[in-house]
Amino acid sequence: MAGRGKLIAVIGDEDTVTGFLLGGIGELNKNRKPNFLVVEKDTSITEIEETFKSFLARSDIAIILINQFIAEMIRHAIDAHMQSIPAVLEIPSKEHPYDASKDSILRRAKGMFSAEDFR
Repeated sequence: MAGRGKLIAVIGDEDTVTGFLLGGIGELNKNRKPNFLVVEKDTSITEIEETFKSFLARSDIAIILINQFIAEMIRHAIDAHMQSIPAVLEIPSKEHPYDASKDSILRRAKGMFSAEDFR
């Protein structure tokens, strides 16, 4: 990894992951593990959570993008992640629009500032 940047990982539906892969984010680490997971109807919550935790443990990943509707399935694991790197960002999917009220990272960030900080 010397001289190389860190990766973006994606956990999402087929359309989301395909879009990011076409954008060039797909990589395999030295153990031949990909930096993405396509979540389908038959993907278990355990598999999603294990993949999320494996991305958290990887030193080559700086950002984890996850569809918000999938993040809801493993909310407890996302809420337990308190480190700044890798950053976890919840993104919308084609069928599920973004809902800021469900985004635990955004709620945490809002708690750091008061309305007077922006005046």
